[in-house]
Amino acid sequence: MPNSPSPDFMRRIAAAAAAETLPRFRQGGHVVNKHESGFDPVTEADRSAEQAIRRLVRESFPEHGIVGEEFGTENGDSSHLWVIDPIDGTRAFISGLPLWGTLVGLMVDGDAVAGMMSQPFIGELYYADGGGAFYEGPGGSRRLSTRGTTALGDATLCTTTPALFDGPRRALYDRVEAAVRLPRYGTDCYAYAMVAAGHVDLVIECGLQPYDIVALIPIIEKAGGVVTTWAGVAAEAGGDIVAAATPELHARALEYLQG
Repeated sequence: MPNSPSPDFMRRIAAAAAAETLPRFRQGGHVVNKHESGFDPVTEADRSAEQAIRRLVRESFPEHGIVGEEFGTENGDSSHLWVIDPIDGTRAFISGLPLWGTLVGLMVDGDAVAGMMSQPFIGELYYADGGGAFYEGPGGSRRLSTRGTTALGDATLCTTTPALFDGPRRALYDRVEAAVRLPRYGTDCYAYAMVAAGHVDLVIECGLQPYDIVALIPIIEKAGGVVTTWAGVAAEAGGDIVAAATPELHARALEYLQG
């Protein structure tokens, strides 16, 4: 079984998802809250896009498993698992902000080996395969490379919102934010793509699920960056995540996040 899908397959996934998401973006569609307490929105676009991606994976790799945010796991014992978040950043999607993206990653024996993030409204595709990490979109195509930032004082930091960090984690996060040059909020998966593209240096988040991060790990790693949990271990299972442009910057951030 192939360990890395072709760039053409990544493009096909992105196109299939965009055919479901773009016609519904900024159209005021119905939103369902998945949680009885709090707000965890899902839209028809989320569900339709995931179904379209699942169909492509089943047709092309029938022996592979699939894990998706909206429709759970099928063939979960396979060594090859596709991990899908049809719209990462649903809150941005329903607010008309083009910072959401479609995330699809491939894990082989538990390791994230390939992934893509598509932002179809802007017309951008970020992906990683066995040959590296790449960008396709306005301005042409290029290989992705992280910025060489090593000091927190020179870093641009992104997180969804500091309000998500509770108790001791908020204090640890605040230490990092106070040390960086520029913090920015609300960028969801797009922030990780910006790390790989060399525009952002650090992303710190908490409580992620595998479908939130698996696709992004190979994109950043193959561009030269580092992605782990706050404990410094592999991030494929989700949890509290730190992504950095360089190993040195990653080490500095962990010093702060580990207290």
